[in-house]
Amino acid sequence: MMLSAAFIFVDGALDEEFFRLDGLIEQAAKATDGYLGVERWVEPEGKKRNSTYYWRDDAALKAFSNNPIHLEAKRQYQKWYEGFHVIIARVEKTYGDGALDSFLPDNRAKFRS
Repeated sequence: MMLSAAFIFVDGALDEEFFRLDGLIEQAAKATDGYLGVERWVEPEGKKRNSTYYWRDDAALKAFSNNPIHLEAKRQYQKWYEGFHVIIARVEKTYGDGALDSFLPDNRAKFRS
């Protein structure tokens, strides 16, 4: 069973250092054994964002959580965000009608209504 880790935040003062670390965090996530992919959403107002990362198992998520670049960014969050919320969840199954591309496995051959 895979995991998802949703990082929801409201933009504050995003500076050059934020974008530098954000790019390094993305590279670190992709380099972590057990990384499956990420989905990103932005509310229409453009301030509240959601980056949901998917992991093969607890060990993969823990490895990423302990990455030095990730830990460095966590120490500095108050200068970039007006607030944040993290949701860790176990993903039991995923499926769809096949019209959307997804890096997640389809647990049913065809969606039935």
